[in-house]
Amino acid sequence: MGRVEGKVAFITGAARGQGRSHAIRLAEEGADIIAVDLCEDIASIGYPMATPEDLEETAQYVEKTGQRIVTATADVRDAAQLRAALDAGIAELGKLDIVVAQAGVAGMKGEPQIDAWCDVINTNLVGTINAIQVALPHLGEGASIIATGSTAALMDVAKVDNPGTDLGGVAYLTSKRALSGYVHDLATHLAPRGIRANVVHPTNCNTDMLQSSPMYRSFRPDLENPTRADAEPVFGVQQAMKIPFIEPVDISNMILFLASDEARYVTGMQMRVDGGGYLKWYDYHI
Repeated sequence: MGRVEGKVAFITGAARGQGRSHAIRLAEEGADIIAVDLCEDIASIGYPMATPEDLEETAQYVEKTGQRIVTATADVRDAAQLRAALDAGIAELGKLDIVVAQAGVAGMKGEPQIDAWCDVINTNLVGTINAIQVALPHLGEGASIIATGSTAALMDVAKVDNPGTDLGGVAYLTSKRALSGYVHDLATHLAPRGIRANVVHPTNCNTDMLQSSPMYRSFRPDLENPTRADAEPVFGVQQAMKIPFIEPVDISNMILFLASDEARYVTGMQMRVDGGGYLKWYDYHI
C-alpha cells in the first residue's frame, strides 16, 4: 500500500516545477491527481510560464505510475475557473482528500511595477485562497490542505532601504506571509472537523522560477545582465547548509508526509525545507 493509496489530490501549478514533482510523488504513493495550471504567460512576470504541453507531460508522468489524472487549464486568480476544473475532476475521480495550493509566481523586477504587484498578490495569495476555498465543500474528516509558502515569508526584513523600487519582489514576500497567516487561522478552525492545514516553506528551489533572468538580477544587482554562472554562487546566501538550492522532490517529500496519515495529528504548522535558512535569521528561543 502506498502512503496516500486511494486518495485524490487537487494540485494547482502542476504543469512543471514543484507542482509537477508533487503530482508525480503523490501518484507514486497511490493518489489520483486533479492537475491545474494557467498555461499562458503573464505580461508583468519576466520569465515564461508553463505551457499546455508541459501540463500534458505532467499527465504522462502520472499515468506511468498507474494512477489516474484529470488535467485542466485554469487561472487561480479566477475562483469560477478553479471551481469548474475541480468539479470536473471530482466528477471523474469521485472525491477529494488532498489540496496542494502550489501555484505561484515571482514578480522580481516585473514591469509595469503596479501590474507586477497585483499579479503576484492575485496569484500567490488570492489564488491560494481560491484553490483552498473551492475545495472546502468537498473535504471531510482526514483531509489535508497544504499551501506553498516561502522561506522569504519568514525572513526578518523590517527595514526597507529603498521603498517602491521593486513592487513585484515585495509582493512575493507579502503574499507568502499573508497566506501563512490565512492557513494558520484556517487550521485552527478546521481542526474540530478533523481537517488539517499546513504551509511548506521552501528555500531556493531548482525550478524555472529560480533559473530565470529576473531572479539572477535579484541575486546579482551589481551586474546588468547576470547569467546563471554569475548568480549561482550567491544562491547559497539563503541557506546555512552549503547548498545553492534544493530540488523539487525535496519539497514533494514533505508534501507527501503532510498528505499522508503519518501526519494525521500535524496541523497549523509552518514546515521549513530550507537548508537551515531560517537559522541564519533567528536565534533559538522557546
